[in-house]
Amino acid sequence: MRYLLLMLAIVASWTVDLSAASILISQHVVSWSWHDALPYVLVFGAALGTGNLTLAEMAKRKDPSGKTSVIVEMLQQSNEILDDMTWQEGNLETGNRTSVRTSLPTVSWRMTNQGVVPSKSTTAQVDDQAAMLEAWSEVDLEVIGIHADPAAARASEGRAFIEAMNQEMAQTIFYGNGGLDPEEFTGLAPRYSSSLGTNGSNVIKAGGVDVDNASAWLVAWGDETIGGLFPKGSMAGLKHNDYGEVTVEMIAGLPGARMRAMQERWQWKAGLMVKDWRYTVRVCNLDVSLMNGGVTIDIIALMEQAEETIPNRLGKTVWYMNRTTRRYLRKFARTQVGLGGGLNYENLFGKRILHFGETPIRTVDALLITEALVP
Repeated sequence: MRYLLLMLAIVASWTVDLSAASILISQHVVSWSWHDALPYVLVFGAALGTGNLTLAEMAKRKDPSGKTSVIVEMLQQSNEILDDMTWQEGNLETGNRTSVRTSLPTVSWRMTNQGVVPSKSTTAQVDDQAAMLEAWSEVDLEVIGIHADPAAARASEGRAFIEAMNQEMAQTIFYGNGGLDPEEFTGLAPRYSSSLGTNGSNVIKAGGVDVDNASAWLVAWGDETIGGLFPKGSMAGLKHNDYGEVTVEMIAGLPGARMRAMQERWQWKAGLMVKDWRYTVRVCNLDVSLMNGGVTIDIIALMEQAEETIPNRLGKTVWYMNRTTRRYLRKFARTQVGLGGGLNYENLFGKRILHFGETPIRTVDALLITEALVP
């Protein structure tokens, strides 16, 4: 009986003072002390799953009229790389295999009555792995039912899942390491991790000396250069399944315990396909302490060097940097106006976008300001 009173008291606690609650049961008023039941409350609370919305959390999402509150998305980021990135279906169920030419045939000048030795080109195959990003939401039907508009409450929670998926995808595009974490795909930073490697000419060091560094990336998106991939036979982009009201078995609590819940799933199968490494350039070792401390770093010269490293204008070329680097770039360019800094604004689909020459500069909050020095 005490357990029953406790559970009813927890539900009733949304409208009464928990320090001295009175609960109406079958027209009888039962007095109940919060302090007497505290040990049982702790046991009951420990059995709740941390991945499920509680009544307390759901109550915080209602306005005084009982409607779903408009939640201020203070955790929202700007990761504009997701707006630019091109996508292709891979030719493998697990990703994509690209054939690249590694050498050209030998050609020779010849005279009459002299032969030429036959030759050939060579190729290699590169596999890019796709990965699966997934999230589930299961909300107790009784919890979601306290809202006057349950659909609006679910949509509000869904926006948080979409933002979380976008942030994780943007971070993985740059820092994912499928070699160390096989559940992820390999991003840009592990591929352009040294100025001494095969693609070292596309890793430009800015001279940082500490461990609080940032990178700016120049990427030329295209079918023959670099782009996102989704596995063969799957679909591009974020997939959402709303399973509606289902019976779920709770991991926490009593073995075999079940409840009715509103269940949803978000899934994104994606990878990064680098067909031609020459069409991505990393300007690394941008020392954040130096930039914030007013030390002059000729970031414009570094960006000019990067743009001249790209073989040609194949693909859609875009700059990506975090807010710290972008702010420093604007400050440095302002002092270089007399020398022709090269920055300007253009309107694209009604949105004002900063450009470096002809190349748009996009903000990516997923880019860190704590990168280690790149050798």
